[in-house]
Amino acid sequence: MMNEATIEFVRRHRDDDVRTLALQARHCNDVDLPWALDQIQGWQTARRKLPSWAAIDGIIYPSHLSMEQCSSQQTAIYKCGILERIPMSCRETLIDLTGGFGVDFAFMARGCRQAVYVERQEHLCETASHNFELLGLNHARVIHGEAEDILKDLDTNPTSTLLYLDPARRDSNNSRTYAINDCTPNVLELRDTLLKAAHRVLIKLSPMLDWHKAVSDLGERVTEVHLVSVANECKEMLILLSAEHEGEPTIHCVNDDQALIYTPSQDNDGPFLATNADAAYLYEPNASIMKAGCFGLLAERYAVKALSADSHLFVSDNKVMDFPGRRFAITAITTMNKKELSRALNGISRANIAVRNFPMSAQELRKRLRLHDGGDCYIFGTTTGDSQHLLYLCQKL
Repeated sequence: MMNEATIEFVRRHRDDDVRTLALQARHCNDVDLPWALDQIQGWQTARRKLPSWAAIDGIIYPSHLSMEQCSSQQTAIYKCGILERIPMSCRETLIDLTGGFGVDFAFMARGCRQAVYVERQEHLCETASHNFELLGLNHARVIHGEAEDILKDLDTNPTSTLLYLDPARRDSNNSRTYAINDCTPNVLELRDTLLKAAHRVLIKLSPMLDWHKAVSDLGERVTEVHLVSVANECKEMLILLSAEHEGEPTIHCVNDDQALIYTPSQDNDGPFLATNADAAYLYEPNASIMKAGCFGLLAERYAVKALSADSHLFVSDNKVMDFPGRRFAITAITTMNKKELSRALNGISRANIAVRNFPMSAQELRKRLRLHDGGDCYIFGTTTGDSQHLLYLCQKL
């Protein structure tokens, strides 16, 4: 797999297009072409997703699907932040029961005195052993086996152990699954066993899940829920269990450097609606807050008002620069009346168009307005609390 001809081929062509290489290099007899193409494509993905790994010569990458599914450097570093808030005495040993490519493990392991990587697929164990050495993780131990079996055999001190799981979200037919009890391993069935083996358990779940349902399913030991977005795309849901926790969890809505932290009892249903459609500034919550649905809390904490209960767009008369989402100055507000539209759109030939709770799609609205995409103008089509269909023309702050 790693003969010199193959290694040299990867070095020489790692900036090249993989599809073109696959056609042009079919007759390189000394080169393991499928493996080489995985390495080239893996490195190209890592350059964007895992830059610190891409900078290390010799890292072995898995298949394209595994590379696309693995954590990014940004989300892995975020998990390190969760660990850092846990006393060292409670996380001296990290055990990752679903190691995979090992990105999360490699980052989190640096914050623990001992680190154990467990993976059911032998080839991933071999890859991890190779990569961990290059990454300088000399305290990492790699174990090939099923999470459930290893959990029974591990001799650990529960008070100083932290378990991490990222259950596989593919079934036996390689179809995507989302529900907790459809993933492998089934952390609902293992919950009590996990909390006997470790007083802290961190679980990565699909961002498609309803966090309320996940907390209800996992029970009162849930101490933290993290909804993690990168570049306004919700990437992960992380749930921290603690054996001694009772009461409400804290909810962390994170998007890059924006963070909103609260407990469910702090959220409320209002009153947070705008009494009229006029305002100077418009706000669009980030993806994590949209996922959390904490709109009453958002309105109260940032002194903004929702245009309606279903639009999830907020307005204010005063500028709120720390609002967790996109912020806009409103330049005009118009109905769909032709004369009003003509006045509002005078001199505008292109715009970025979005709709929220509006009777047209963004594409239909763009066609109706006869505008090209792009430019500095942002137009939001929405429905207000008194059922008016309005367009808000804005400039981004």
